[in-house]
Amino acid sequence: MLEDVLLIAPKHREAAEIITNEILRKKKDKLIVAISGESGSGKSELTHVIAKNMRKHGIFAKPIHIDNFYTTLPLERAKWREENGVENVVGLSEYKWDDINKVIDDFKNNRSSSMPCVDLVTEQIDELTTNFNGIDMLIIDGLYAINTEDVDIRVLIELTYHETKKAQADRGKEPDNPLRWAVLEQEHKTVQSIKDKADIRVNKEYKVIL
Repeated sequence: MLEDVLLIAPKHREAAEIITNEILRKKKDKLIVAISGESGSGKSELTHVIAKNMRKHGIFAKPIHIDNFYTTLPLERAKWREENGVENVVGLSEYKWDDINKVIDDFKNNRSSSMPCVDLVTEQIDELTTNFNGIDMLIIDGLYAINTEDVDIRVLIELTYHETKKAQADRGKEPDNPLRWAVLEQEHKTVQSIKDKADIRVNKEYKVIL
């Protein structure tokens, strides 16, 4: 996402170092890692540090953020959720999984790929084109990233939205209305429903559990 704010702390670097070593241990051609967690849990920070770590080992890792692949446009999403009922529409069905899988297939086959990219300032969607030729590893970052098919390593950050309230405030994501709270609760339930897919967990103290 364009204009996203990263607040990288020592805990992100420490967790990323352990996960990096695990990735290197399981290294193969066209490796795919998925990182899931609730709002404010540090998905983007962890993704960024891991990608930078891999570069130190001569591995080019490209992050993609599946929150760019919503079925509804950012400026219309709140109204759409409210009109259709948060409990009915918030969850796995909000994502364009076929489009995500197309990007993954492009990565595996060293093709150029076009994908949406949300500008967080204007809340408009741009198009990003990436040439995956020469990219060794894909990091899929997002709420439900570990639900993605054909992933080699799945990481779940176990912090919930209750525990990340300060992080959300620092990044301008503080829930300030009943709709936002309802969305966060439904997202929480969805993340919990797929948590058993995780191979690696980062617990609430930000310690890595392999």
